[in-house]
Amino acid sequence: MSGVIPNAVPFLGGNEWKYLKECLDSNWVSSAGPFIERFERGVATYVGARHAVATVNGTAALHLALLVAGVRPGDEVLVPSFTFIATANAVRYCGAFPVFMDSEPGTWCIDPVKVEEFLATRCETRGDRLVNRGSGRRVAALLPVHLYGHPADLDALAALTRRYPLALVEDTTEALGAEYKGRRVGVHERVACLSFNGNKIITCGGGGMVLTDDPALARRAALLSTQGRTPGAEFVHEEVGYNYRLTNIQAALGLAQLEQLDRFVEDKRQTARYYAEALRVLDGIEPFCEQPWARSSYWMSSVMLDPSAWDDVRTLIQKAKAASIELRPLWYPLHRQPVFAECEAFRVEHADALHARGVSLPCSVGITPEARARVVAFLAGERR
Repeated sequence: MSGVIPNAVPFLGGNEWKYLKECLDSNWVSSAGPFIERFERGVATYVGARHAVATVNGTAALHLALLVAGVRPGDEVLVPSFTFIATANAVRYCGAFPVFMDSEPGTWCIDPVKVEEFLATRCETRGDRLVNRGSGRRVAALLPVHLYGHPADLDALAALTRRYPLALVEDTTEALGAEYKGRRVGVHERVACLSFNGNKIITCGGGGMVLTDDPALARRAALLSTQGRTPGAEFVHEEVGYNYRLTNIQAALGLAQLEQLDRFVEDKRQTARYYAEALRVLDGIEPFCEQPWARSSYWMSSVMLDPSAWDDVRTLIQKAKAASIELRPLWYPLHRQPVFAECEAFRVEHADALHARGVSLPCSVGITPEARARVVAFLAGERR
């Protein structure tokens, strides 16, 4: 990889070696050990949640969050089309069906206005159930994603869940360290989840976490994550669960990363500011910028390209690869995915434009000024 500028790779510059050695020296290497609780407590404190349950990855956390929020087989969940497929896959793991919503231009997150229109025109409340008139299914939850490090408009979305019998489950997997109206993104309502995949702002190598302020939901998430086993010496299982627990080794890595999170966020924000300033002189390129009410962690530094001034995004990515620069396409809209071809999509329009015109630039924590300048020089040379 010498000379290659990667899109986003981990930065391991703290107590990672020290904590991993503690695991090996103590023989606590599997899904029990002191670092798991320390990591859970540390993340919960950082985001302002009362409870955290560590999981093997972010998709497992999504699955558990939906289950404890009450999503059942045959239900529907409102999901943004413009996101990573794990969000919708977790809905299917519950036996439920995603209904795809559009993104709003300012945040790239789920559009509260269109969600409200869908609820008002396509659904009706029958007792304590919200029903999609077209499918006849219960609409159980709204699942916004805080995308690429930027929060969704939580107040607008939460207002809808108070008007309708609808659970709000937050996919915060891409936005640890971000803030919504001065408060760190974590859990705004009942339950949320995080991911610590290798390219996330902090990593355990894998890993995820369920966040909630509700002790009952936390207990059930912990129960489900350990094969449904009741706490105690005996192997008694209350319900069918999953092998979703994080290992002590992964938690040790995560804790060392968490200790550096504020610095990582500032590094990501500095990279985004550099690109925004340096690219202002180029016509036809629009860096993503945070909303006035948000503080993005800028997990990804992304731009939109005007097709009249630039090659097709996929062509640009291949040219960048030849120049040893790793650009990354934006998410392929889920309503276009073959696996979800039969699922409902409601007025999804902007998500397609984001996919067609958007690209993420190299933004690893620790990227050098020279590397950032090389990315900008490449882009300047590719404008038609």
